[in-house]
Amino acid sequence: MTVSTGTLAAIEQAYDQFPRNGGALVESAGPFEIFGMGRAGWPYYARPRIGTTLVNVMDVDAVRARQRELGVPEAVEWVHETTPALLDAVRASGLEVLLAPLMVRASTTAPPPLTDARVRLMDPDDPDFARDFAVRSAVANLGFGNLGTAVGPIGPAERDAAVTPTAEGQLAFVAEAARAGFLQHVVAETDEGIVATGAVQLAPTGAEVVGVATLPSARRRGLGAAVSELLARYAQDQGSPLVFLSAESETVARVYERSGFVRIGTACIAETPS
Repeated sequence: MTVSTGTLAAIEQAYDQFPRNGGALVESAGPFEIFGMGRAGWPYYARPRIGTTLVNVMDVDAVRARQRELGVPEAVEWVHETTPALLDAVRASGLEVLLAPLMVRASTTAPPPLTDARVRLMDPDDPDFARDFAVRSAVANLGFGNLGTAVGPIGPAERDAAVTPTAEGQLAFVAEAARAGFLQHVVAETDEGIVATGAVQLAPTGAEVVGVATLPSARRRGLGAAVSELLARYAQDQGSPLVFLSAESETVARVYERSGFVRIGTACIAETPS
């Protein structure tokens, strides 16, 4: 697929807007914008300021130092094709970098995922919203804590044991964001309850599908694809001109390809070594 500079620019604008939607405190640090703690209680990342192309290791060291002062994770995210010089600078600073396939939805004619699960948008005004969001969060934590696409033993029992009440401020923010139309969550349910989840965040220039996770015991059943499909259709129904995502790996990217997504570049996610 031929990628226009307009597509990459739209994605950069969206990445810049998402933390602002979340109420993140924004601070400039050299060629970076640091998006700190948001209203929901989670921190964001530092990104090169829109239009930045020249970045060196001293710039990265400086932004990391400021993140430490602010008490937020030392995390830098960017699109490699937009700021290619940053990859070497970040590695020289000592951060580990995930090179994630950056994909856009190029077709809405892909066959719908085959699944017997009920896949639905979460309604913030549903009386069970708080309970379901807590369960959804447990599914997400277990899914991302056990990366990959292979079926595993972790299932509903482990999910139920991991459920904890959502912080009041975070739950209020998520409900408000859903009503305002800039953050929406989806869950997939079977007779075992919620077994997969995901979200989409929206900005004027584009929408990003994020946080798609499935309980290991429920993998290889089309649930992640079904969740992603509903999130993409929701964004398009809201008038989003572009739907994109970052795949965890090349294997996961191939799953998204079956849902009409194509790779256009590389999203870089740098963090301190684990």
